[in-house]
Amino acid sequence: MVKAFIVSTSEPVSKEELDSLGVLQWKLDADNYDSEGKLKTICEERGYTYKDVVHIQNTVTPDYEAKLKIFFTEHLHLDEEIRFFLDGSGYFDIRSANDDWIRIHCEKGDLIILPPGIYHRFITDDKHYAKVMRLFVGEPVWTPYNRGSETDNFPIRGQYVKSFLKK
Repeated sequence: MVKAFIVSTSEPVSKEELDSLGVLQWKLDADNYDSEGKLKTICEERGYTYKDVVHIQNTVTPDYEAKLKIFFTEHLHLDEEIRFFLDGSGYFDIRSANDDWIRIHCEKGDLIILPPGIYHRFITDDKHYAKVMRLFVGEPVWTPYNRGSETDNFPIRGQYVKSFLKK
């Protein structure tokens, strides 16, 4: 499972706290996920019908630094963000209920799902390499909406806050 901690204090964050924020996670066999069957089951249960694979690497990805700046800008999406790490590693940062940054370290075999409306960002770790499968319901949509007063008032943000932050 993923390792997570509060960025400002390095205090560990439990799976239960991530669950309470709507973050779902699984550990899959990245080398044998087809024969393992877990990914197929998750896709069927959650309605994921489209997938692709992207490589994020400082020596290969065109405009690597510019792309990382986009990924690392705090934003939300209208849909889930689903990433399965086939190789490499990186960090998803999400906001806690107190608006602190929680850093989630994802490595090979980690499948993570961020709910729609959660503020987050992504950065590679010191290996500067991640090979991830992106999963989507229907046609792929990856539109980031950077944090601001406008996104704070998006209906999907309000739904996220009501479901996960104000219980």
